[in-house]
Amino acid sequence: MKINLLNPKKLQELKGFGTSACWWSHYCKDEKTQDEICELLYGNTGLKLNIYRYNLGGGTDIDNCRVENPWRRTESMFVFDREKQEGYWDYSLDKTAKDVMRKCLDLGNIDTLIVFANSPHWSQTSTGQASGSLLYHTCNLPKANYRKFADYFLTATQRLIDEGFPVKYISPINEPQWKWGGSYVWQEGCHYETEEMVEVMHIFAEEIIKRNMNVKLYGPESGQMMGLTPEYLEALTKDRLIMSVMPVFAYHSYHDDNNPQTRVDFKNQLVNAHPELRFDMSEWCELPNKSHTKDFKGALITARIIGQDLIYAGAESWTGWVAVNQFSIKEDGFDYSDATITATDNFEEWYVAERYYGLAHFSKYIPIGSVCLDNGFFPQESNDFNVFSFLTPDNKTVTVIVNEGESRGISLDGNFNKMKVIESTSDSKLNTVYDGEYKEIFNVKENSILTVICE
Repeated sequence: MKINLLNPKKLQELKGFGTSACWWSHYCKDEKTQDEICELLYGNTGLKLNIYRYNLGGGTDIDNCRVENPWRRTESMFVFDREKQEGYWDYSLDKTAKDVMRKCLDLGNIDTLIVFANSPHWSQTSTGQASGSLLYHTCNLPKANYRKFADYFLTATQRLIDEGFPVKYISPINEPQWKWGGSYVWQEGCHYETEEMVEVMHIFAEEIIKRNMNVKLYGPESGQMMGLTPEYLEALTKDRLIMSVMPVFAYHSYHDDNNPQTRVDFKNQLVNAHPELRFDMSEWCELPNKSHTKDFKGALITARIIGQDLIYAGAESWTGWVAVNQFSIKEDGFDYSDATITATDNFEEWYVAERYYGLAHFSKYIPIGSVCLDNGFFPQESNDFNVFSFLTPDNKTVTVIVNEGESRGISLDGNFNKMKVIESTSDSKLNTVYDGEYKEIFNVKENSILTVICE
């Protein structure tokens, strides 16, 4: 198999890679553990991520709460007295999450800090809960409280800015199409119909301008690539005020893990039609998660999705779901946590999951400002072999090869002098297996990920 790197077409420029601090950063209290995890994610020896998503939680009224798992609830900096029907700000709250964010920022690689919400504050919702309406597919935020939600969110954001957190984007809505509420709830969330979503975003745009805040809107964090996503994009782009403060359309690439053509369709129909917008893939994990944390298959799938989201869908950045999640031990005895790092509730035990290395093969070697390349490759129907190429700012060509099948030979056809090959398999991770003169033909092991750097 020959990959053309002699004169590949240049595509979009990359703005980087990231992850979310929801909900783990609130519970990671030990400073040594904080330091180690922050370095693994945002440090130069770790993933070198540059995008940080901070969760502005909706808080919890413990006397009116249906979410049983504390890791799916949050501490809010706004305290509301249900009996007196009044509230006040206590900025000492959510301290641990802010401490973790500060440590990640201090490592020096973050240039994009996004504040996002899964739900309005519980005191502003119809149910008095931050976990959705009592009815399926019904907005839990009364229209009369739209502006209260904007005031809550922007007041908290301004406080973070005043505390020295360089917030660049705010994202008040998350996956509006899903039901979130109903008879069973498991986490924060809020459904919005399209017109409700646009009206809320319009109010946020008004308030950003009125307050002269140096932040931009980001969203609407649609939960899948197609479905209602084209409808959301059309509705938002018709609102001139929203678009005046919303340079990025953010979406999630769930539910199409085995269909690269969906990503091509997304790019052709949405991305190419709106060159004025930046498109960010702001959340993904394997869903449903069939790869346990010690199964290298999770790394292979993660790497494949990252490459396809960037090359075929046209994403300018790629952000995983939570950086850390709870141990999730199933009947087979394996841990099916869906994060890059997995931990017990109190972080007495934690370790890096295999999928961490799927992200590492991109984020550690493809810096901000790199350009995606069309090398002419598109996977066959089995989708078990993928090749993605990038041109770095210092003129190196980086190719990530994801082989979920049998061993095979590959040829990188280009005009290079040097080559470095970094390999991960189930047995070894990020191992430099070759560093020397450029060679056109080499072997790719079964079930492996290679990052090949040519110059």
